[in-house]
Amino acid sequence: MGSVKAITDEPHFQGELSNAGTKLVVVDFTATWCGPCQRMAPVFEQYAAKYPRAVFLKVDVDQCQDTAAAQGVSAMPTFIFYRNKTKVDRLQGADPVALESKIQQYYGGEEGDDCEGTSGHMDLSPFIMKAQCECLNESDEHPFVHALTSAGGFLQSDCDEQLIISITFNQSVKIHSIKVKGPQDKGPKHIRIFINQPRTIDFDLADSYTSVQDLELTPDDLEGNPVNLRYVKFQNVQNIQLFIKDNQSGGEVTQIDHLAIIGSPISTTNMGDFKRVAGKKGESH
Repeated sequence: MGSVKAITDEPHFQGELSNAGTKLVVVDFTATWCGPCQRMAPVFEQYAAKYPRAVFLKVDVDQCQDTAAAQGVSAMPTFIFYRNKTKVDRLQGADPVALESKIQQYYGGEEGDDCEGTSGHMDLSPFIMKAQCECLNESDEHPFVHALTSAGGFLQSDCDEQLIISITFNQSVKIHSIKVKGPQDKGPKHIRIFINQPRTIDFDLADSYTSVQDLELTPDDLEGNPVNLRYVKFQNVQNIQLFIKDNQSGGEVTQIDHLAIIGSPISTTNMGDFKRVAGKKGESH
């Protein structure tokens, strides 16, 4: 733990991604002849020691040409971030501050992995397409995007206590549970969940449609504890819609401080495609 592992070839790289499971993997694509890469090397070592729950790998692009090509690396240094063998972000250039900021962004989501019942799953926020999310009856001052991070700010309802939240993912995911943080009086109580709707449903339809699952949250649930869903029903989700019917006190204002969707991306298959591409490249040498 806490050290940088040098990758020797493509199978070694894929093996390390598999072994990491749900941990964050940070990969430094580097070259011995690249000055900025050499300046970043000791910084990368420091971060590996500072963030021991993440896996830090170093790929020499000359030694591992297949891996660099498969991951689309053309300039050095490039840092690519993975979870569950899936690429979640990338950063190009020798910028220690930007690198640490991205590590913190994805490292923080790992708290959920220690929670009972969410083992093998992750916070799916890196896969949420914020521009395609929608929330009906959100307050202008306290919109839904505030609830997607735990960095302060919150979502509040506007005209009455009801909310409809529509979240779209950039790839199909499996959803295991949700975590909701909110005040014990204004936090949501009854939630109806719908998936893969062609558009955001309205309040009339949300009442009459058959939901995939209905939840009744307790004040304890509002402390951000995972609320398990019927996992078999959420195996291929492109979008999820939550109809919040009321809140704990029956008041006019519902508030959500943080909403997290916990699960795993389905498409670890894109790594399989990379392997085939790399295999063909290898044969042509």
